[in-house]
Amino acid sequence: FSFRKLWAFTGPGFLMSIAYLDPGNIESDLQSGAVAGFKLLWVLMLATTIGLLLQRLAARLGVVTGLHLAEVCNRQYQKVPRIILWLMVELAIIGSDMQEVIGSAIAINLLSVGKIPLWGGVLITIADTFVFLFLDKYGLRKLEAFFGFLITIMALTFGYEYITVKPNQEKLLKGLFIPYCQNCGTTQLEQAVGIVGAVIMPHNMYLHSALVKSRQVNRANKREVQEANKYFFIESCIALFVSFIINIFVVTVFAEAFFEKTNADVSDVCTNASSPHSSLFPNNNQTLEVDIYKGGVVLGCYFGPAALYIWAIGILAAGQSSTMTGTYSGQFVMEGFLNLRWSRFARVLLTRSIAITPTLFVAIFQDVEHLTGMNDFLNVLMSLQLPFALIPILTFTSLPSVMNDFANGL
Repeated sequence: FSFRKLWAFTGPGFLMSIAYLDPGNIESDLQSGAVAGFKLLWVLMLATTIGLLLQRLAARLGVVTGLHLAEVCNRQYQKVPRIILWLMVELAIIGSDMQEVIGSAIAINLLSVGKIPLWGGVLITIADTFVFLFLDKYGLRKLEAFFGFLITIMALTFGYEYITVKPNQEKLLKGLFIPYCQNCGTTQLEQAVGIVGAVIMPHNMYLHSALVKSRQVNRANKREVQEANKYFFIESCIALFVSFIINIFVVTVFAEAFFEKTNADVSDVCTNASSPHSSLFPNNNQTLEVDIYKGGVVLGCYFGPAALYIWAIGILAAGQSSTMTGTYSGQFVMEGFLNLRWSRFARVLLTRSIAITPTLFVAIFQDVEHLTGMNDFLNVLMSLQLPFALIPILTFTSLPSVMNDFANGL
């Protein structure tokens, strides 16, 4: 084992792990904590573990064949299944892009104390994509370092919330290692399905299989291929462990502070704290419903304005970092399935336009609750898209005709 070699292979895994930390994930985390307390932590851990195994298969496919998943699909499937797969993956990418737009717009609204309206935040997120395209010119390694910086911001901001709230460690460990969900109903089940869809992103397998190609590996040398597989797997383990810890921070903060709280409880605290957002919570005994926007507000009411702004910075980092991974995924998928080589600029313009249009309409004509309500639907949509990525990756990595000596035997 060599740390120098690990450093040389470090990058693709952290870029891939961004999808485990996008605003859709954060929304899913905070809602599962508020709705089910610590009871769904084991679902998060299992989903992350399964995600790691699937990312390992994706990386192996890229390293062994020198082709990414979309290119292998193009070579192995007939025209009709190929087109269906491409459409399903595009749908998942657009859904993910919408979550990034929603998250960024809400974060900008919170940081500007409401001065920048939601539709203004949505428009600003159009500009940020082109900033990333500008950064991309300086090379993938520098872009990987920048994403590492954004992940650090998320770890620090959500870690701050965790230290401030001080969740019960005994309940945390029980939730992680004992599969249970006492007194759970339809709402909790929907959150469990949403966690799976938010964590295991279908297009992320296409992305990871392509990113590993950025490292030079002599595929004629079996030992070099084995070594690359080993270091990419170690890097993926580290990257997904970091993302898992950040997700735990969010779930446990809301499980500890807001599980089984009523609107009246929060309304009283916000009124006493002279919060400008206290009107968000009607003075009734209905169970509190939180989302990315309300989550920041209630943190501000209970733990001071610093908690609200630090939360918003974390959400903004999550939204911005996941923007470029969606762009890369879309480019690889389009090139692989259709042999269509667009510039990144044109590719971003297309997918972001499709994602922003419905989001912008909701932001202009509806309130923030409807905007964040879209996240639940999009997370479940991701779960429904999963088979369209799982079937190809599991099939091809088990075929000796594709993987030679590295077929997984499943």
